[in-house]
Amino acid sequence: MLNIAIVEDNKVIRDGIETYFNDDPSFSCKIAVDSVEEFLKNVSLSPELDVVLLDINLPGMSGIEGIHHIKHQFQNISIIMLTIYKDDKHVFDALKAGSDGYLLKNTPLLSIKTGVQQILEEGAPISPVIAKKVINYFNPQKQHKVNGFEKLSAREIEVLHALSKGLAFKNIANELFISIDTVRYHTKNIYKKLHVNSKLGAVKKYLSM
Repeated sequence: MLNIAIVEDNKVIRDGIETYFNDDPSFSCKIAVDSVEEFLKNVSLSPELDVVLLDINLPGMSGIEGIHHIKHQFQNISIIMLTIYKDDKHVFDALKAGSDGYLLKNTPLLSIKTGVQQILEEGAPISPVIAKKVINYFNPQKQHKVNGFEKLSAREIEVLHALSKGLAFKNIANELFISIDTVRYHTKNIYKKLHVNSKLGAVKKYLSM
C-alpha cells in the first residue's frame, strides 16, 4: 500500500483527492491538511509516508518553502507539486528546491495517481506544458527570459498574481496572510525589478508572460 499526504488549502479539491485515493485499496491517505505547518504537526500519523501532493500558494509557509522543511526532516518522502502555477519562476524554484514532480491542478485524478506510482519507480511526473518548459530551458536555441521575472521571489510572484486579479492591497494581504505594509513592500520591489512604475504596468508584463 502506498501512503500519501495532501497539502492543499482549497477544501473542495483537497477532499476530492483524498476521497479518490482512499477509495483505492492500494492507497492510504491519512493526512489531508491546508498548510505546511499543519502537515508537519500531523506527519507522525503516517510514519510510512511515501508521497506528498503539495500546493504552492498556501496560508503561512508557501509550498516551495515547505519543500526545504519536509526534505530536511524526511529525506525519503517524495514531493509532487500540484498547483495552478505554470510560469517559469514557480516551476524552476520548485524543481531547484527539490520537488520530485510538478503537476497542474487540471491534471485528471487518474493521471495524478499514475504520477504517484511513477515517482516510486524512480520516475518524475511532470505535466506536458511543464515538461516543455524544462526542455526549452536546456535547449540553448530556445532559451528566453521575460525581463525581470527571473529576479522575482516566489512571494513577489504571488503578490503580482493577486494584483493581476484586480485585488486591493487589503484583499491581497488577507489572501496571502501577510500585512498590508508587506504587500506594499513587495509591490515596490516588483515595480523596481520589472522596470515599471505602476500596478497596471506590472500586470501588463505579467499577463504577457
